Parts: sequence; C-alpha cells; structure tokens
Amino acid sequence: MMHQVSGEWIEKWLTGWSVSRGLPLPEQWQSGYKVKVGQETQKERYVFPQLNNDFIRLAQSVDEPWIHLKVCASYEEFRDLIPERWQPQPQGYMMKSSVPMTTASGCIGTDYSLNVTEHKPDSFIVNIRYRKTEQAAIGRLIIIDGLAVYDRIRTESNHQRKGLATLMMKSLESIALSKGITAGLLVATEQGKPLYESLGWEMYSVYTSVLIPEVINPLKESGSNKLK
Repeated sequence: MMHQVSGEWIEKWLTGWSVSRGLPLPEQWQSGYKVKVGQETQKERYVFPQLNNDFIRLAQSVDEPWIHLKVCASYEEFRDLIPERWQPQPQGYMMKSSVPMTTASGCIGTDYSLNVTEHKPDSFIVNIRYRKTEQAAIGRLIIIDGLAVYDRIRTESNHQRKGLATLMMKSLESIALSKGITAGLLVATEQGKPLYESLGWEMYSVYTSVLIPEVINPLKESGSNKLK
C-alpha cells in the first residue's frame, strides 16, 4: 500500500456509493465498514481502509458465497493469509482529486444532449443522450460532508471514443465546484484509470475485492437438466 488511507474518506466514499444505489448507509464494523446490499450476488460488502487482522479474521470466518470483502491493499499482500475459497476480482483503483481537472471542457455534436438532474439533495445524475432517446453516457455525483463522490460513470460501447467520458467528468465536476468542493474520490477499473489520470486524478490506493463464488453441485446440475 502506498500510504495510510483515511478511514474517514473511505466512510464518506462508501456512504456516497450506498446513496447512489438507494442502499442502507454503511455501518461501522470493527476497523472497517459494512453495507447490507441484499442482492443475490452481493449479500453484504465489507470495506477496510487498511489491511489488518480484522480483515484477515473476517475472511477466515466467512464461508458463504456472495459476501464481498474489499480492502485498500494489493491481493499479493494478503493472498497467503486468507483461505483459498476467496477469489480475487478485477483490480480496482481508488482515485482522488483535489484541484480542478486539467482538461478544457469538451463539446459534443448536435446529435447529443446533456441533462443534469438532482435526484435527491446533494445527489446528482448527468445523462448524455443521443438524438434525445438513446442513452449514450451516464454518471452520478454525491456530495458527502465536503467530499464529491463520483460514481456509476459509464459510456455505452457504441458511443465511446467521442469525448463523452471527459465531458461527463467535467459536467460532474462543475456541480461540485458550484458547491465549493474540489476534493473528489472514485474507484476506477483498469480500463478507466488512464482517463482519470489524463484529467489530473491521482491514485490514492489500490482497491482489491475478493468473494466466494457460488459452487454448483455437479450432481444437482445433472438432476436439474433431466427435469427440463
């Protein structure tokens, strides 16, 4: 891990993540945080700012599938400390920004239109549509106690490489700046990380996820096929 990650920032980010999805707010769980997600493939998620015994002991005690454990550390740091049933997921990167983005505001062709909606207090959705009907890109900004959480940013595959992602980020940033907020946090994928870096974002920490996938019983699978 590059440096000490702020537990306060992680709690704010996770709160924004939860608000963005209409989920219960995170609860303190020992040195980390817990969200009751309640989805079939994500029952709960635990997020830890640092790799420590709380994370290791939790991984050793949980054996049911679809519990997501997340920590600001690389998989190599704890791979040999947790049971083999835990499988790593695609690498994530916690990114931070404390100054306005370095690129000029983008522009889009006349076929695209941009709309900003305040979904709930301090929770905004920016939607870019193609010819007013087709969603081309979408992103969300949630403001939590002076921190701008950028979340669920996506450009549809057939609208990529047209500057929409940059325009989306600048539009979300303009909302934050209008509230006097420059500090931002997001989690990037391997594919999205270069874009954010080109806009002046810096990597705050690696963000690693592990889970226990559901194991299908071959005998049960065979029996179910006979009934079809």
